[in-house]
Amino acid sequence: MMKLRIMAILLALTLMIGEAIRSWGIGRPFYSWFDDQIMGAALIVGAILMAKPTPKRQSFFVAAWAFNVGMLYPSFFGKIIEPENSNPGNFDLGFLTLAVGVLFGVAIVGTVMSIANTGNDGVGA
Repeated sequence: MMKLRIMAILLALTLMIGEAIRSWGIGRPFYSWFDDQIMGAALIVGAILMAKPTPKRQSFFVAAWAFNVGMLYPSFFGKIIEPENSNPGNFDLGFLTLAVGVLFGVAIVGTVMSIANTGNDGVGA
């Protein structure tokens, strides 16, 4: 579980810092960057809570991973399907698409691993 918690914190910090760099100084609306801060915060809180796992804490951790998958899905596929409607901010669109795709993949793996760990360590089902 420790590796999954570290992975969650690294993904969260990448999202939060990456979005700050992407949006810095270009006047993107609040809602365009704040969602990544919420996504990252959920993962960090979940990872911290899992230091002392309980079924509710594990449920929160799984939900934080799944929330990230749900939010990254339209971001990734939107850049592939309609790149002309994407605002890459301070990044090259190709780099941003690749980065979001990698983060999306990591979030899927994290979700699956967090679900698979439900019931381990005396927690959950």
